Amino acid sequence: MEPVKAMQKASATPETMNVTGAEAIIHCLLAEGVDILYGYPGGAIMPVYDELFKFKDQLHHVLTRHEQGAVHAAQGFARVSGRVGVAMATSGPGATNLVTGLADAQIDSTPVVCITGQVPRHLLGSDAFQETDIIGISTPVTKWNYQITRAEEIPEIMAKAFYIARSGRPGPVLVDITKNAQFDSLDFQYKPCKGVRSYTPIPEPDADAIARAAEMINQAKKPYIVYGQGVILGEAEEELKAFVEKSGIPAAWTILGLSAMDSDHPLNVGMVGMHGNYGPNVLTNECDLLIAIGMRFDDRVTGNLETYAKQARIIHFEIDPAEVNKNVKVDLAVLGNAKETLSLLLPQVEARSHEAWLGEFRKKYEEEYASVIRKDVTPDKPGLTMGEVVAQINKATDHRAVIVSDVGQHQMIACRYAKFRESKSNITSGGLGTMGFALPAALGAKMAAPQREVVAIIGDGGFQMNIQELGTIFQTRTPVKIVVLNNDFLGMVRQWQELFFDKRYASTVMTNPDFVKIAEGYYLKARRVEDRASLAEAVEEMIASEDAYFLEVRVEKEDNVFPMIPSGASVSDIRLK
Repeated sequence: MEPVKAMQKASATPETMNVTGAEAIIHCLLAEGVDILYGYPGGAIMPVYDELFKFKDQLHHVLTRHEQGAVHAAQGFARVSGRVGVAMATSGPGATNLVTGLADAQIDSTPVVCITGQVPRHLLGSDAFQETDIIGISTPVTKWNYQITRAEEIPEIMAKAFYIARSGRPGPVLVDITKNAQFDSLDFQYKPCKGVRSYTPIPEPDADAIARAAEMINQAKKPYIVYGQGVILGEAEEELKAFVEKSGIPAAWTILGLSAMDSDHPLNVGMVGMHGNYGPNVLTNECDLLIAIGMRFDDRVTGNLETYAKQARIIHFEIDPAEVNKNVKVDLAVLGNAKETLSLLLPQVEARSHEAWLGEFRKKYEEEYASVIRKDVTPDKPGLTMGEVVAQINKATDHRAVIVSDVGQHQMIACRYAKFRESKSNITSGGLGTMGFALPAALGAKMAAPQREVVAIIGDGGFQMNIQELGTIFQTRTPVKIVVLNNDFLGMVRQWQELFFDKRYASTVMTNPDFVKIAEGYYLKARRVEDRASLAEAVEEMIASEDAYFLEVRVEKEDNVFPMIPSGASVSDIRLK
């Protein structure tokens, strides 16, 4: 029996039924189409968990081993599915353990609703057992938050939470609910939220601005597109491709924009940013028109703002007015959802070819290939490189896997060398750079897309930050593939120490445990690779496995990731070595 029909049958009227606040929470989740959530129970949220037990056939709860694992799993689920991810925790430390994931979701625009229990209303502010002011703590890292203290508030607040999380520029929402509100009863009626006063999630496109953008694009001699995650969040992949192909303009991606277009598209010229490709960075300062689509001019993309694209006119296609002129002053802002604004722009753009300009990107790529890429992907030294591992994963998955990376050197290598043919395939912690993200996020990603291969690529440092989620993977029998690239270092910090701190490797050497034995202790298939001769066969075995699989690859200890823009330098100062 569907949940809404069950509610109506139990109700005194077709519209309402008398339930506890805890049961109302469950009905709200079902009404919003939630069928899976991640969490960890405790005293202040126990009434909701008790009701959840009664609805376990309709609403699947995944017991993670840590609340941070729960919110990262919800993020992975949201990023791959395009739906709102849901996480739940108790009060006090349970709630505060969600904060890192909330901050990560906020800066990466991930739609997540987190529900936390709280002490009873009459104990608020008394320093009761496991009481923290999670509303105050989470305010800077959520799109919206609210503390429910009365049961009758639940339907309206939950509806508003889901609406705010998913609408416009998505983001995380936290709902804190006191224990008395969970026990008290209410006459329940659920109405999905259609809008919030003073909140305009999607600006109305300006026809004049779009016409001016088309004019600027048609006049440009060296136009250049940089696209970000706004394309994916706005489901504007086809519109972007049509615009790029009609205009003939070279296009580069940010790390969160990666996979919005086929990696091998001839007009897709590479990645911008600190460890991006040589051409896309250098030629930023040679284009005459920069067209930014769904990206926020992060400092890792721009480098020194005083020297960033000063020769170019800039058009910014953006859904969030707060991002316009925040970091980079632009000549024209085109506000709205990228799917709609690009659709309106396309008929006004002339069909052109910029072959000579595109050739400059190709020349820069050849320089980068000779200096960096060839050595990364087809090395001639004995030790394994991270790049060749990613290349083997590409080959074994036909470029169709979801790649979930953690944070560090392996992340930059994955974003540089992973190839994608489908959108929503590159899942990583972009703005916050959260070590420990990948393992639980891969769990959520696989649950969102069970038909797709999901491969987590993790460093030995980040892996140990949420290593306990191997237990969740085992208990849920989720066939995630886990690759740890082990160099016995906190590699990215070590690289900076080598280049800028005279090789003083302060607190970056890792004395690691036997990862294979740990994985086997969680009853996962596991293997270690230390030589090139075994790599391809080991990756094939991992991908062929129908169960979760752990693969540790011992890579060169002191390899560096290049190209690299030194901190505070211009994009033109990118180094190939």
